[in-house]
Amino acid sequence: DQASARKEMRAGNVKTLREIERIVVPQIERRGNVEYLTPEWDEVARAYRLKFIDNGKGQVIWVDVDARTARILRISK
Repeated sequence: DQASARKEMRAGNVKTLREIERIVVPQIERRGNVEYLTPEWDEVARAYRLKFIDNGKGQVIWVDVDARTARILRISK
């Protein structure tokens, strides 16, 4: 829910989505023919789940990112 993400960001509890994208997206796109698609917000975990597509393999890649630190928590396909 974007409203809760904005509330957390304004309170200084999490980084903005733009900050996280600026840090994480280039890391994942360096892995090959990978394209960033969309984010999802998990209020309970205070984490973003970024969705990518590996165009070479036709696979979806999910990258879970801690919204407080922008640290990648998990990458799943």
